[in-house]
Parts: sequence; C-alpha cells; structure tokens
Amino acid sequence: MNNTEKVNLLGLPQSALENFFAGIGEKPFRARQVLQWIHQRNADGFDVMTDLSKSLRSKLDESAVIQLPKPLSEQASVDGTVKWLFESGAGQAVETVFIPEPGRGTLCISSQVGCALDCSFCATGAQGFNRNLTTAEIVGQVNYANRVLPARPNGEPAVTNVVFMGMGEPLANFRNLLAALDLLLSDFSYGLSRRRITVSTSGIVPQIHKLGDECNVSLAVSLHAPNDELRNQLVPINRIHPIATLLDACWIYAAKRANRFITFEYVMLRDVNDSLDHARQLADLLRDKPAKINLIPFNPFSGNEFRRSHAKVIGAFQAFLREQGIVSTTRKTRGDDIDAACGQLAGKVSDRIRNRLSEKKTKVATA
Repeated sequence: MNNTEKVNLLGLPQSALENFFAGIGEKPFRARQVLQWIHQRNADGFDVMTDLSKSLRSKLDESAVIQLPKPLSEQASVDGTVKWLFESGAGQAVETVFIPEPGRGTLCISSQVGCALDCSFCATGAQGFNRNLTTAEIVGQVNYANRVLPARPNGEPAVTNVVFMGMGEPLANFRNLLAALDLLLSDFSYGLSRRRITVSTSGIVPQIHKLGDECNVSLAVSLHAPNDELRNQLVPINRIHPIATLLDACWIYAAKRANRFITFEYVMLRDVNDSLDHARQLADLLRDKPAKINLIPFNPFSGNEFRRSHAKVIGAFQAFLREQGIVSTTRKTRGDDIDAACGQLAGKVSDRIRNRLSEKKTKVATA
C-alpha cells in the first residue's frame, strides 16, 4: 500500500480516529494515545509510540501515515513575524503566519487555496480560488509551527492562539473547519480554549448560525463598510447577505455563550470608508451591542489601487467610536516587510474557475 492509499491520521479528530481503530480491529481508546503522540509529542512515525504494541505499530505502518504539509519557504520579519509557504499540490501553495507577542504566540492559518469571495482590498481574493484545504492541511499548519518554533518559557508549545485569518473563507470549507476545530479544542491534542481560537468570516450567514450551534469559538466578521451600498463594492458577499441580516446572525451567535463579543474587522481605506460620517454610521449599527471594532490599516499589494488611511484619520475614527461607547482598537501592522500582514497573503494559486472558463473559450475558438 503506498502513501496515497493510506489514511493520514493528522487530520482525524477523536471520533473519526476511534472509528479508524475499530475498523482495523483495535480498541477505540487507542485514539486518545495516538492523538497525544501526534499533536502533543510531535511524533511523525509510529515506531516511537512505545505504549502501543509492536503488532499495532506494524498494522499502523501498513494502513496509515502522519503527513504534514511540506514547507516550500520560510521568511522572517524584522519584527519577529515568521511566514511559511506550504505546498498544496499541483503547483499550488498557501501561506501561514506566526506573530509572537509578549504572553502569547498567534498563528494565522489558511483554510483554502485562494478565495472565491473576491473582496476588493485582499491579495488572496485577487488570486482566485482553487480548492478547499483538507483537515490535515489545516491542522498541519499548527502542528508544523509547534514543531519548528522554540517552546515558550513555561515549556508550553509556541502557538497559544489560532486565528483563521489566512487564505480563504473558513465558513466556505465548513466540514473540514469543524474537524480542525475539534482537534484544536481537544485536551488530547492541542487543548486550546474557545476564546483562543478565532474564525474570521466575510459573512456567510447560514454557516454563522451553524458554527454557533456546533462550535461557538470566537468570531470575527470582515465588515469594512457601514452601509450596504459601499459594502457591496468592497465585500461582494454582501449582495447575498446584507448588513442587517449579517448583524442579526452575529447577535444570535454572541447570545449563545456568556460574555461573548463579536469582533468586527474594518480595513481603513483612504477616502473610501474612513470619514467621520462613516464612523457615525458604524456607531449607529453597533451601539449597545456585544461588539468590538478592530481597525486595520490597509496593507498594499501589487496591482491594487487602494491606499492606507492617514494615521491621523485612523486616530480620529477610533476616537469617535470610543466616544460613542464602542470598544475600538487599531491593529498593529506586523510582517509587512515580508508581505505577511493582514490582507497580503497570496501564496500560489491557479484559479480553477477562470482556468475552466479560459479552456471553454479556447475550445469554442478552435472548434
């Protein structure tokens, strides 16, 4: 049996791994042992799993693998940020970013090869969409980072927080997202709390409701505009799920867990969405709601005409929101010298939809 026919145990949460062991005639409790070996002890083979019998280890060698994403490159920023490019097959690649901070280490991970939502200020959207990442490819980014980064001073793994803010729309890869969240939360694998995991979405309303029911982790919403007319231009999914519908879903999500706030991401685009009138409209939407605003200075990328709002404008925008009683922060730009800042992740993506359209046009032209 070659590796392509073997099961990659890296992407199996506990219930799926228990079923796997039952399928090969073993006790389900073996799943807990193997989870710990893979995700906590960084085992990359079965021979080191000494609390498993030799016969079971041999059986695992024949039917399973532990296969991590393959790194193609690593870049380090002057501010300590690290970015990896991971191979995702067929000439594709995705990016992952580690942001070290006092008291925590945040890993920004990808969920898709590219993105189909085409937000106008995002480098990932400009690349188009190829495919969803598997659960193993998603969790593998965390596993790899913990393997290669030095442990924290208390001996814990480097990654303390995970944000689904890399390439792709996580809620458009819902099944694999849920399995990845299961692994991140499990005490037998990464043991992260729900507050240390953030899923960022452009606003796929039905999936927000599903996520709230099935795995109520921290939620961040890419808002970026205070009215439908402007948001239709910046975030095209708004034409399907307009602001009022999106916000209703957010308040329902927040109500399902005590003291839950929704973070609204708002990229600051010069002379586009950064006026005090925009701030007033935003305050009217969020006043007296469980909301936090994270203002994000725009990070430029090749081929995009947007410009970053002036620092004074961002400061005035934030001050107005705070005067209205709305919690507001400005995200510190990290890793922009290696194109690792928010909105800059592009990886290597061959747009599957555009390629198919191009192939159809070629066939018609040559017919």
